[in-house]
Amino acid sequence: MPQPLLGMRAPGSQAAHTALRAAHAAYEARFGHVFVVCLEGVEPEEMLDTVLTSIRTRLANDLDEERLVAADELRRIALMRLAHLVARHSAEAGAR
Repeated sequence: MPQPLLGMRAPGSQAAHTALRAAHAAYEARFGHVFVVCLEGVEPEEMLDTVLTSIRTRLANDLDEERLVAADELRRIALMRLAHLVARHSAEAGAR
């Protein structure tokens, strides 16, 4: 099942969500894949602006530069998820 566009669940105005949808479409048209960014530590009320600013900034990247940035963001997301899993496992093991 496809995931909703990054930032679309964040609070914000209809105009901001429309701008975000347009930015996602422009990003996918330019780079051929969905936009990824690690949002660890970003407050929910800041997510929409953070995602929109990131997309707009990264649209200026060339293909090779964006490939590197996207790969780095995916690594950050994977490491964050791994850290959360280890922490949860450690907490569960400690509770036994």
